[in-house]
Amino acid sequence: MPLPRRTFLTGLAGTAGAAVACSGSAADGAPAGAVRTDPVPSGGAPAPRTGAAADAARRLLPRHRDQLTFRTTPSAAASGDSFRVTGRTGHITVEGTGPVAQLTGLRHYLKHTAHANITWAGSQTDLPKRLPAPTAPLTGTANVPHRFVLNDTNDGYTGAYRDWAYWEREIDVLALHGYNEVLVYLGADAVQHRAFQEFGYTDEELRAWIPGPAHQPWWLLQNMSSFPHPVSRQLLDARARLGRRICDRLRELGMTPVLPGYYGTVPAGFADRNPGARTVPQGDWVGFTRPDWLDPRTSQFARVAAAFYRAQDRLLGPTTMYKMDLLHEGGKPGDVPVGEAAKGVEKALRTAHPGATWVILGWQHNPPKAITDAVDKERMLVVDGLSDRFPHVTDREADWGSTPYTFGSIWNFGGHTALGANTPDWAALYEKWRTKDGSTMRGISLMPEAADNNPAAFELFSELAWRDGDLDLKEWFSEWAKARYGARDPHATAAWDILRRTAYGTTRVDEWAEGADGLFGARPDLSATSAAAWSPKKMRYDPADFEPALGELLAVRRELRDSSAYRRDLLDVARQALSNRSRVLLPRIKEAYDAGDAARFDRLTRDWLDLMDLLERLAATDSGHLLGRWVADARAWGATDKERTELAYDQLSLLTVWGTRSGADAGLRDYANREWAGLVGGLYRVRWSRYFGELRAALAGGRAPGRIDWFAVEEAWIRDPGRLATRPSGDTYAVAARVRKVLLTGA
Repeated sequence: MPLPRRTFLTGLAGTAGAAVACSGSAADGAPAGAVRTDPVPSGGAPAPRTGAAADAARRLLPRHRDQLTFRTTPSAAASGDSFRVTGRTGHITVEGTGPVAQLTGLRHYLKHTAHANITWAGSQTDLPKRLPAPTAPLTGTANVPHRFVLNDTNDGYTGAYRDWAYWEREIDVLALHGYNEVLVYLGADAVQHRAFQEFGYTDEELRAWIPGPAHQPWWLLQNMSSFPHPVSRQLLDARARLGRRICDRLRELGMTPVLPGYYGTVPAGFADRNPGARTVPQGDWVGFTRPDWLDPRTSQFARVAAAFYRAQDRLLGPTTMYKMDLLHEGGKPGDVPVGEAAKGVEKALRTAHPGATWVILGWQHNPPKAITDAVDKERMLVVDGLSDRFPHVTDREADWGSTPYTFGSIWNFGGHTALGANTPDWAALYEKWRTKDGSTMRGISLMPEAADNNPAAFELFSELAWRDGDLDLKEWFSEWAKARYGARDPHATAAWDILRRTAYGTTRVDEWAEGADGLFGARPDLSATSAAAWSPKKMRYDPADFEPALGELLAVRRELRDSSAYRRDLLDVARQALSNRSRVLLPRIKEAYDAGDAARFDRLTRDWLDLMDLLERLAATDSGHLLGRWVADARAWGATDKERTELAYDQLSLLTVWGTRSGADAGLRDYANREWAGLVGGLYRVRWSRYFGELRAALAGGRAPGRIDWFAVEEAWIRDPGRLATRPSGDTYAVAARVRKVLLTGA
């Protein structure tokens, strides 16, 4: 996470654009506070800047940048991307078809020759002074052209208030892992704000319609609007500047920004202000009123779409891929034929950007064949979110009429901190689906609802697009452990083999793609089986088989423990072991309460709260697990005390009640629960302590426990969470060792 109150406004003032390879970034001349409107060629995909890969390598490996040479080579593969790494000690040459292929080659070299590791969750770059030479040329070719990354929900659950320092590194890491298509939502609020002023809405009305940044993804999906507070003009402008900077950096690296397209969402009262317009009410979505849908068959739709794309081109620059999900999660077509609607959306897109690809999410029953059969299939791409979720998903060619699609994974919902992924499904299905007769699989799509977690899954899934032949998971995890910590270690190998067989050994046979969340984050109930309403209700592996991984990681030899990669993995495994224990302990507490055994109830509930306190101490050792930094990030974007308070509420509410009382009652509460310092020791402990106190009083008084208004408790905490730490404290290794000792004694 970026440091709170960093000088992010300086970073937002313009887009870095070094003219000479390997030089420092130069200011682009945009005045502070101005929104960049420099044109991008009408094709939307300018050639990547010469030296972009070298600049990324300089940022990622500053001590070794002079030992790396990058060269561009012609494309010879159907996928368009390949690399070749050669050289001698201290002089490494990386050739590739573009910056992404070159950086992917660099990652391949770091893993297989230098035994180093850079991910979005911990890195290990303890490299020798002179880079080692590969024993033979290292080569690789992408087996698919589309490598898509990030979920629609990413800007909410990963962090809506990240600054340029965060995004610069995130983009570099994504390029290093071979991704060439990145979903960008930042700046979409400014686009809609500008476009709808042409249709009778005032600045103030539109700012009240646009949700706070943490909740904007669901507004862009047509699920909700106008929550929790109106956005300010300065916030819209700052987000537009950052969105443009992100898009420009992606273009420099030859990556495609995937921007929201226009498919019909309008503010309330649109038909009243625009004679002849026809709108379809969309009903409710989990306690929120959905915005109306403008009939895509009409001339008014064409006018709005044209205004939308004009505003987007000016603020963010055009691109060649636009993400649109018609009738997402229960949207209602009314009397509008879905196929005709799709044709109208496609026509508007083609009018603005003739060669563009329509990207649509494969989720629930979307896209229906009524959509895929109505459009030009060759210019649609379905990013499948269910490839590794349901066993009945076996023939996407039949499901979508041979529309090109990607093999996708959503291993994380709401940003849960649970470790794990269905990696056996990736090994069994990816190559089979890609190479079968008549396959229209054209890529991968990495779409956890929050990024920056599960680094092993991130690395493994990313490599699918660059591999040949079968995937041996035992061998892969062994090699991962070696590069992750810098050398072969028997305890590291053993730890990751345990993780391979447990958290990373689950499959879609049980119709889940993520691990079970912990019960410490659940709204208190002795019968709780999950914290989030739509998460697994039981463990997907035996937690007793998982726990030995912690002992093995703690036994890794001393000289391999200094990296952020090791500390992150140790924290993740210790946290998961503690979290798993909540599922063992809660049924015992219920047994004691039901039996009226007050002494046992007291002992077990004290153990429960002690485990929560230990979990808080563990999470507090890592800056990426501090709620206080997340909140400080939000506050840093505010221009006034009032706005800073509102942005903090926007951020905190998403992790807790999510939205309104009705939405919480409908199941959204704790959807984004996570085991972070400040949450575990804050709201979560407040809730469980109060609950146990009421149950204990009920036992003593021989009465039923009183009802607690949990939403009121949660709202009060959100508005005054107390002091939240913004700096890590304590030693991860020492606390993890304490976790193991406590678990071994049977707490």
